[in-house]
Amino acid sequence: MQAGAETGSVRKRLVRLTAALGVLDSRRFRRESRRHMRSHVPHPPRSALVALGVLTAAVVAALVMLVPVLSRADDLGTLKSQLGAQQARQRGLAGSIGQLNQSISRLDGQITLVRSREATVNAELARRRAELARVGDELTAERAHLQVLRRRLAAARTLLAAQLRSGYETDRPDLMTVVLSSHGFQSLLTKLSFLGDAQHAQQQLITITVSAKQQAAATAKRLAALKRTDARLTHETAVQARALAGMNALLDSREAALSRARAAQSAALDASRATSQRLRGRISAVEAAQRAAARRAAAAAAARAAAAAAGASSGGGGGGGGTSAAPSGGWAIPEAIVMCESGGQNLPPNSAGASGYYQIIPSTWRLFGGTGPAAYLTSLSEQSAVASRIWNGGAGASNWVCASIVGITH
Repeated sequence: MQAGAETGSVRKRLVRLTAALGVLDSRRFRRESRRHMRSHVPHPPRSALVALGVLTAAVVAALVMLVPVLSRADDLGTLKSQLGAQQARQRGLAGSIGQLNQSISRLDGQITLVRSREATVNAELARRRAELARVGDELTAERAHLQVLRRRLAAARTLLAAQLRSGYETDRPDLMTVVLSSHGFQSLLTKLSFLGDAQHAQQQLITITVSAKQQAAATAKRLAALKRTDARLTHETAVQARALAGMNALLDSREAALSRARAAQSAALDASRATSQRLRGRISAVEAAQRAAARRAAAAAAARAAAAAAGASSGGGGGGGGTSAAPSGGWAIPEAIVMCESGGQNLPPNSAGASGYYQIIPSTWRLFGGTGPAAYLTSLSEQSAVASRIWNGGAGASNWVCASIVGITH
């Protein structure tokens, strides 16, 4: 607007100058005419006409050449200012894209680590489930064997009872009867041996059956205990697998968000570069026109055009943001950290000893007033109270590795 006003002012001054020159030349022409009339010169005042034509042509030429040059100078300054703004914007976008690339690279490493842990835990979960199935099969077989032994024991006891009843119901031969009824000493020995062997065999059968039943019962009990242990370990492993899946999903979501932001800023950078290219083309065209006008203009007009075309300005800006450091989601610390650390699960201790919803190691747990040997053995309310003291309004954010992963620093 200021350049346009300046151009209008120049035009007005040129018009006034032209009018003034016209008046002067007219007055000079009249004086020359009167002088020639007094001297009775028959030819017209040629010097006056020539002077008038030269001055008028000079003024018109200056007016014609100066106004386009001023207009192009104003356009060139605007174009250069726009180009400088685009270049500053490109520098800001390039820096932001570089930071996003670094963040995505770090997330890639973290995602790889979490996925490796998840694969290990899933493999362990599959192994424990297979072990649980095997123990279940063994337990079923032992219980079936126990039923068979119980039936055998019942049959042996039934047979023994029948023999005992038969012995009580019939007259039991005494030693004298056996001796007298025997046909010789050898027959006597055979009968006595048979009676002893039968009784011993029955007693041995009962003893073996009872022992086998006891062993089967002990085996069944041991397998039941082993099955409970395997079931507990399988449950804990499944909890860890779910937690790792939650961490993996969180990291994937954050990486996707960063990738979208990078794509948007890359598109903006490409658009800005295209705009800069168009501006450079327009600037080149304007500068070429200026150079052509400068060659045709007078020295003063060329100097004014060069001065008007010399101004340029630049500017830029930027911004940033981060994840809120305030507790959220009903947790004592930001929910994003909890989801990253434990997936919102009360996890048993990991290899570093960290456990519970907030993944607190035993030394820190005791230092901040936690009861018991580990966090996961206490209630959620106690874990939240200890975590709140550790967090301390964000001053203790460094106690959680995931704080830097989700973009929370203090």
